Amino acid sequence: MHLLEVKNLSVRYPVRTPLFHKQRYLKAVNDVSFTLDRGEIIGLVGESGCGKSTLGKALVRLEDPCDGEILLHGKDLAHAKGAVLRDLRKHFQMIFQDPYGSLNPRLSIFTTLDEVISLHEKTPLEARRKKAAELLTSVGLTPEALDRYPHQFSGGQRQRIGIARALASDPDFIVADEPVSALDVSVQASIVNLLQDIRQKSGTAFLFIAHDLAVVEHISSRIMVMYLGNIVESAPANELVNSPRHPYTEALLSAVPTAGEGLKKRIMLTGDVPSPLNPPAGCPFHERCPYASTRCRVEKPQLVPDKDGSRSCACFFPR
Repeated sequence: MHLLEVKNLSVRYPVRTPLFHKQRYLKAVNDVSFTLDRGEIIGLVGESGCGKSTLGKALVRLEDPCDGEILLHGKDLAHAKGAVLRDLRKHFQMIFQDPYGSLNPRLSIFTTLDEVISLHEKTPLEARRKKAAELLTSVGLTPEALDRYPHQFSGGQRQRIGIARALASDPDFIVADEPVSALDVSVQASIVNLLQDIRQKSGTAFLFIAHDLAVVEHISSRIMVMYLGNIVESAPANELVNSPRHPYTEALLSAVPTAGEGLKKRIMLTGDVPSPLNPPAGCPFHERCPYASTRCRVEKPQLVPDKDGSRSCACFFPR
């Protein structure tokens, strides 16, 4: 059985409309399905505003799904409420993008970690402090940091504290929402390597959300590509990077800087991303796709797995 199984998940937001007009919705996540196994890291990439963060927040119930299922150890997380949801929360956590805004500046590092530890463990203060010290050590900080405050740390150190907080409940999976995008390039590699070490030592699974395909390829075993709230391609990381099948994935990869850039053909997409308030009929990408046909304009392609099931592509004319 999969650790996490997401089935036909959708998230919509009601939009203010004039009186007596039909209610409109912004479709942030559309009918997304995938599975996540213990110790697996899945990368999620796409342009800004495509729904990546909304999907991640829905998985940890910071956003409420409108349709679909989120099965964690076979238990339905999408519709859990009250005490049932509180019991499930210890199994999942989130690492936020902004290390400066995700920590309360008025709380010491120990208090920040103890909020999570004390919620899930009814142990004496001394034992909780010992665990907090162990958490800091596991992310490359010293126990002396427990009595300090967020403003006394650099951005990379704050993100390590955020990771320690996410580990405080011994979760089975973590949503990492662009955890390195706000950090200096020199710090990004150390954070990525830290997440890999955590996966190897604890077996924690990750959904790693980012827009940098080079980072995602390095850390992920599998990559999902998102466009306008839809997963348009899913494949093992190396296969997707070396032989993309969806035209949108091709365009994303062509924008990644590489050595010998002059030999690389850049695919320039025309037009803007359609509004999720009024998504196009048919394939969501057809208005910008250089290969679109009449069929693409009227019929939406499904995310169809190939013969061995290792990869899938929502395109009538895969590359």
